[in-house]
Amino acid sequence: MKKLFALFIALVLLTVSLFAAAETAQPDLLARIKERGTLIIATEGNWSPWTYHDENDVLTGFDIEIGTLIAHGLGVEPQFMETDWASILAGVDTGRFDIACNGVDYTEERAEKYSFSDPYVYTEIVLAVKDGNETIKTFEDLKGRKTSNSPNSTYALRAEQMGAEVVYVDTLGETMSMVIQGRVDATINAKGSVDDYLGEHPEAPIKVVLTVPGDPVCYPVRKGDDTATLVEAINAILAQAREDGTLAQLSIKYFGADLTQPI
Repeated sequence: MKKLFALFIALVLLTVSLFAAAETAQPDLLARIKERGTLIIATEGNWSPWTYHDENDVLTGFDIEIGTLIAHGLGVEPQFMETDWASILAGVDTGRFDIACNGVDYTEERAEKYSFSDPYVYTEIVLAVKDGNETIKTFEDLKGRKTSNSPNSTYALRAEQMGAEVVYVDTLGETMSMVIQGRVDATINAKGSVDDYLGEHPEAPIKVVLTVPGDPVCYPVRKGDDTATLVEAINAILAQAREDGTLAQLSIKYFGADLTQPI
């Protein structure tokens, strides 16, 4: 009986070891991407100049070009998956997307859940109100006021921290319309996006009352032991693009300025 029991234990340990070895032998995310031949990229497709559709309805933008650059640097093709902002990071977390290319700010809270690439852009944040509004000049003035932003964005979180009631919307266009219509009092947003909107709508009764440095912008990847090589590869591609001037050229193309240096 003792021999049978010892044999049973040995078989159990062998089975566990085989399962562990099989798990260890699984290819990491970068290897799976190369085997698949595509890099699955989450993006909104409606946040100019980061990611949007041009007059021919072709997906384009700063992050679309960088995402394509990263995919080709990995030796694969980009596969952009358009979705709303609220689903982007959740999709990265569950493995639906390999990476998000959507002007994602690095924060300490996000870094607890996601692995981030090195920063590739350093943005500024603006506080925008309707022309004629003389009561809101600082973030502190938002207490008890209404603002509009995408849910779970760093801009919405900042407004909430200042005591504002945030009305959630999906696009920058909706945000600006709500400010113009007086349905909200203000919005906190990326300077590049607000500048782009005002460039497209010079008649819009919107004014910027405050500009401050924002968080560095990075590419988030699901946190895990199997994603480290992908992050390293992305960093190497970004470093080369910075060194050869590609990052600066694309920044000037879409933002009208080189935002690739720390502010």
